[in-house]
Amino acid sequence: MSSAVSPSRWKVIVAFGLVYVFWGSTYLGIGIAVEQIPPGVMCASRFLIAGIVMLAYCALTGRRIRFSARQLWHLAAVGILLLMGGNLTLSYAERIVPTGLSALLIAVTPLWFLVLDSLLLGDHHISRRGKIGLAIGIAGVVVLIWPDLRHPNALGHRELWWSLALQLGSFSWAFGSVLSKKWQTAAADPFGAIAWQMIFAGIANLIFALIVERPAHVMWSLRGVGAILYLVVCGSWIGYTAYIWLLQHVPTSKVSTYAYVNPVVAVFLGWLVLHERIDRYILGGSAIIVASVVLVTSAKVSKRSVAEALPAAEGGGD
Repeated sequence: MSSAVSPSRWKVIVAFGLVYVFWGSTYLGIGIAVEQIPPGVMCASRFLIAGIVMLAYCALTGRRIRFSARQLWHLAAVGILLLMGGNLTLSYAERIVPTGLSALLIAVTPLWFLVLDSLLLGDHHISRRGKIGLAIGIAGVVVLIWPDLRHPNALGHRELWWSLALQLGSFSWAFGSVLSKKWQTAAADPFGAIAWQMIFAGIANLIFALIVERPAHVMWSLRGVGAILYLVVCGSWIGYTAYIWLLQHVPTSKVSTYAYVNPVVAVFLGWLVLHERIDRYILGGSAIIVASVVLVTSAKVSKRSVAEALPAAEGGGD
């Protein structure tokens, strides 16, 4: 990432803000959407609508929508890992696992980022200060939901299995994100690439829904459809586009801090919209999480020399 092509600081700040705020709100949107709509149907509807409309916009505005077979394969792999492996798993889990606990389990994503970024890219090394910030972030989310963890009935058999499934979902999300950076899937035209990612993910989710779920018996309530439309606009078009853009311009260890901020946004939206409780644990955990984000985003990230980075760069994307 050379300084000559580095984006302005304010663009990075705005992109982080969009990811932090809008993705934090998607916890609420997903929870409402899956109340009556099966998760696979919900994800398929969300990403097919978002992807097709975005692809049409790209075609009408002269943006690139044609990619090579290899590029399409990369876009399909990244889209399915992110939006099916990560998002579909979360959508199912939110039917069983409390939102706060889901947020805690998803907060391990930055640790997967650090491992996969080093193994697959190998060109960035976050400082000790940044690693301390990541650890503090985990501690902050633990404080955030500590009352739920202390409750004797916090975890049941189904909750336990879905909690473990969320770990696989977090890994899938981190893996897809690092591959996106390695292959530079959005380098040529971010909008066209993202549109194809969402379309491929929508098709994969639709196939899953047709095989596993029973779409013919879906109850399309106004509340559920409204939640899906919100997820299309704020989660897919705004949040996901900002996220993919950040992956191309900022080290993944810093981009991954969204996993710490999103639970805070989700908790406060729950209080504002659903009148959920806010106590000293929530306030204390939120303060710790914000401090961890400051540490990670302000930490220096060293870059290997060209000679050191060459082996990791071989076999990269187009």
